[in-house]
Amino acid sequence: MPVVYRPARADELETTQQHIVASINDLTQRHGFGPIASVRSPDFQLFSWKDDPAGLWTAELDGEIVGSAFSWICGDLWFLAELFISPAVQGQGIGNELLKRTIKHGDKAGALQKALITFTFNRVSQGLYIRHGLFPRLPLYMFSGDCDVVIRHLPRVRLSSEGIENTPAHLSVLRAIDISALGLSRQKHHGFLIGDPTTKGFLFREGGDPVGYAYVNASGHVGPLAVMRPDALEAVFATALHLAAENNAPQLSAFIPGASETPLKIAVDHGMRIAFPMVLMSSHEFGDWSRYLPRNPGFM
Repeated sequence: MPVVYRPARADELETTQQHIVASINDLTQRHGFGPIASVRSPDFQLFSWKDDPAGLWTAELDGEIVGSAFSWICGDLWFLAELFISPAVQGQGIGNELLKRTIKHGDKAGALQKALITFTFNRVSQGLYIRHGLFPRLPLYMFSGDCDVVIRHLPRVRLSSEGIENTPAHLSVLRAIDISALGLSRQKHHGFLIGDPTTKGFLFREGGDPVGYAYVNASGHVGPLAVMRPDALEAVFATALHLAAENNAPQLSAFIPGASETPLKIAVDHGMRIAFPMVLMSSHEFGDWSRYLPRNPGFM
């Protein structure tokens, strides 16, 4: 039977996540990293489906999901959050067909910039993305480390912080920071994070003026994080690590771009190590990635 390509349904997103986790772990195990993914609730996927269902696609063969794609749009940016094909049917053009459909999602919305984050060692997928006009721009590294070790020698001086709330005043500040660092607003995605019960967001100030923000979750992960000025990054990142440690998670982690030298040095100097390498691919250069730390490859 031929492969059926159709818009994704909300009621299948949990099943889709199982397929994605199996595909990720197959890839990372083949490259010596072991299994790194576990099945989680598809909260962001469902949020994005409700916001714009045209960005989620499913490939089905004999009634089973064998491929999925998920893209979102913010302003002029189309971002491919997920594109995974079951190992048993890879190399049959399913990824290319799904990618063409998600790219049309961006074209119809008038997106001027296209981007994604993928594993550095995922050579086949990078070739596919290059053929569609997305080129490697920037290395990114997922770091993790034992919480007690990381915190032990971090400077104890912290920036003034306040919890992010879903108010016009806070959203206006977040918008200004994002536009400064990325060139686009992530306002709807801040709404998602603010409503996530496992995540806390913080605004940081110096002398009363906002200099950045960061989110930390219950597992000890820091991100996304953004700053108005490069010289504020050290204090913001260190303070965010302290706040993440207060969740009593055994590990701390962060997703750090190669252009962000200060967080990279802090991470390495305080016992965090690279868990796996990734790469940002895009149709054009965008953003100041020395001032922005993504949350994860799908959220950016």
